[in-house]
Amino acid sequence: MATVVAFHAHPDDEVVLTGGTLARLAAEGHRVVVVVATDGAVEAPNNRLDEFRRSAAILGYADSGRGPLLYPDPPGRVRFVRADVGEAAGRLAALLRAEHADLLLSYDPGGGYGHRDHVRVHVVGARAAELTGIRVLEATMPRELAVRVFTMLNRLSGRYTRQEASAAGTPRAAITHRVDVRRYGARKQAALAAHRSAIYGRGRSNHAFRLAVALPAPVFGLLAGREWFAEPGAAPGPVLDDILRSRAG
Repeated sequence: MATVVAFHAHPDDEVVLTGGTLARLAAEGHRVVVVVATDGAVEAPNNRLDEFRRSAAILGYADSGRGPLLYPDPPGRVRFVRADVGEAAGRLAALLRAEHADLLLSYDPGGGYGHRDHVRVHVVGARAAELTGIRVLEATMPRELAVRVFTMLNRLSGRYTRQEASAAGTPRAAITHRVDVRRYGARKQAALAAHRSAIYGRGRSNHAFRLAVALPAPVFGLLAGREWFAEPGAAPGPVLDDILRSRAG
């Protein structure tokens, strides 16, 4: 059985981007370790880490937030986007070695949709992979689909710019793994519902989360029943359904 470490930026990202894949791995008997870089608090402590802590390790950085304003570092912590890449990668590499990890799940170079913490996850994850030699898959979404999704989310929340929407995800030709997680849709939805701060907060994006958890489970499973990954250095070949199989040359 394999040990898979999923490296994410904030609490709830692990569900949105890889929740079905992680549920499938666990059901198949593999060991899953979830790591977040930040506690999800931009200005003041909140409940997001408490909602997540039961299944996660944390690197200890503060959420860098979105938009043009980057808040000063909170007492005793550093915004993740300001983190020294070598130091952060060293922390992650130490965890990978301690867990005897076989695979690291990280993000694509654009961080999915350009969020500075997500981009930093890609950079730190890539550096940790260099330090350890571990195989990496980058969680993403086909760009053609991502543009439609983020355009819709922008109508709901006004949170994403047209530029962010147009650059989201990865070109479909670069996708190496497409995982069918429809059987685990109910688990993914329940895991998302556990992140109450993301659902019941006052931000404009919370409405989209509330809609997602309110959907009938079969509908949620249909809409969120695929998860995608890109493997750096992959050789030409078919899109795989099993992330433990590699297309790297």
